[in-house]
Amino acid sequence: MNADKLFDNLREEVRRLAPESLEISSIDFEGPIVVIYTKEYDKVSGDNKVARDMAQGLHKRVDIRPDPSTLGDPDEVEKKLRELIPEEAGIFDIFFNDDTGEVIVEAIKPDVVKGSEGSLILNLKQETGWNVKVMRTPPIPSKTVADVRGYLRNYKDERHEMLRRVARRLARPTLGGEQWVRMTTLGGFRQVGRSATLLMTRESKILIDCGLDPGSDDTPYFAIPEIQPLSEIDAVVLTHAHLDHCGTLPALFKYGYEGPVYCTAPTRDLMALLQLDNIKLGFGEAKKNLYEAKDVRKEIMHTITLKYNETTDIAPDVRLTMYNAGHILGSSIAHFHIGDGLHNVAFSGDSKFEKTWLFNPAHNKFPRLESLVIESTYGGRNDVQPSRSDASEEMGRLLKQATESGGKVLIPVFAVGRSQEVMLVIEELMKTGKIPKLNVYLDGMIWEATAIHTAYPEFLNTQLRTKIFQQDENPFLSPIFKRVETPSMREEICHSPDPCIVLATSGMMSGGPVMEYFREWADDEKNWLLFVGYQSEGSIGRTIQRGRNEITLNNRGKSINLKIRMQRETVDGFSGHSDRKQLMKFISTMEPRPDKIIIGHGEDRKCSDLASSLYKKFGIETKAPQNLETVRLR
Repeated sequence: MNADKLFDNLREEVRRLAPESLEISSIDFEGPIVVIYTKEYDKVSGDNKVARDMAQGLHKRVDIRPDPSTLGDPDEVEKKLRELIPEEAGIFDIFFNDDTGEVIVEAIKPDVVKGSEGSLILNLKQETGWNVKVMRTPPIPSKTVADVRGYLRNYKDERHEMLRRVARRLARPTLGGEQWVRMTTLGGFRQVGRSATLLMTRESKILIDCGLDPGSDDTPYFAIPEIQPLSEIDAVVLTHAHLDHCGTLPALFKYGYEGPVYCTAPTRDLMALLQLDNIKLGFGEAKKNLYEAKDVRKEIMHTITLKYNETTDIAPDVRLTMYNAGHILGSSIAHFHIGDGLHNVAFSGDSKFEKTWLFNPAHNKFPRLESLVIESTYGGRNDVQPSRSDASEEMGRLLKQATESGGKVLIPVFAVGRSQEVMLVIEELMKTGKIPKLNVYLDGMIWEATAIHTAYPEFLNTQLRTKIFQQDENPFLSPIFKRVETPSMREEICHSPDPCIVLATSGMMSGGPVMEYFREWADDEKNWLLFVGYQSEGSIGRTIQRGRNEITLNNRGKSINLKIRMQRETVDGFSGHSDRKQLMKFISTMEPRPDKIIIGHGEDRKCSDLASSLYKKFGIETKAPQNLETVRLR
């Protein structure tokens, strides 16, 4: 059956399942979603039951939207909204999503916009035709979020066309014969960096992650027959936004990939931020970049975002559900349901099986699971990390010792995840008087990454979510934090005699502003360098962490020799990766327990050590493959 015939059959089924009260004006297909348009949207507005019941009957995602002909002109609608909504609501922004017929009103006081028992919202919907939704204004505005929204709206026609192409590919005729499932390791196995795995069935090809190696800039092994041509890849699924998982993705679009990318909304925005910054760093260090800004924009155009626990078709025989991984904002465990119950496999990505200052612990309960691909960054037998409270206490002790002696403290951080946790800890230490109050400078993308965290509070744990919307309680808005916005400000901090704390990117010291502070402060024994994140093998951070007293650095294309006299310490316990105990507990409490576990994302000996231990303790078949191995799952 061809795609057109399948779509016609689906339209007939939609009309059969639709309640009589729902007058359907048209039915369209956008990616994995069946879109139902109606001129009487007010009858189903706010009632998710109709869409949910139809989705169950169709076994497809269903979205009911107002017919475009019923929607008022956005400029006129915005004017009317501002007239109708009381001034005390504190409107921050109004933005229109033409894809869904939604207009989002961001306001300081959402309840004022909604009105008594939602009466104002109902009136706004009737007056404008748009599905008006209200969000609380993020306490820190994000330029990235605004730019992504604006870009998708400006290119809505191209976006619609892309989604229709995806829908047609999903509806293609399937092959008969023996069904099988296998995975090929393209990067990130027996190493940390350039994570990429090809999941293949008889019907489809799915690429999970597409990273680069921050220590060497190596990319995944894409010059193999299975991955070529790129047009045969059905989908790319990203577990999270760190560059070792998404740093090569724009290059796929540069060289011909035209398919969808599935991830959470925070992952989409954060990866754009990090990839664009990676381009900027490449120019600053006279490196040849893998891609350009236009390739990042194309990637955003092709991204389809999912919420946690939301299931969607991504290939004719593959359904994807994303679950919280507890690693960074929007990080996901990707669960694939293949065929009609043929096989279920989950890719953990990077995960943290412990409640942290930012997130709830990683999800480990699934409807079905036969195979699991899991990370082993801290999978060695001696990789036991301190608790978050112990890490906080140790950081307080070291910061007090460093600053009381008049030194400056440099903390290399990843902009996403570790920065925000370190900020929370330092703010608490100063608020409770455990360390003296002094300026904490944020350099690099830290402030913008923090703003994106506040734009997606639903991905944070409950306690932090409550705090960030209370002006007096929001730890990220503490006056101790100062943004470094200009090179002259950075130079002033570098040469100031006053003690201070600087959080700067990049987290593995592979470039970025952290290196400018390091070059200035390295030869003074009063200054301190505190590592709080993983330093991969081959990275500059790992070399310095091991105690090297002299190092050669690339400074804008020139080599310089630098003596290192500053104090160096590592504060364990801040990692977003599960340690050995947490990995074992993650498996022991998993429901259901898988029949096979594949171990990756770890140094050679840690992969093999974790594989051996899991087999001995649980009797589960384990494998720690090398890169470029193929493992048959079914």
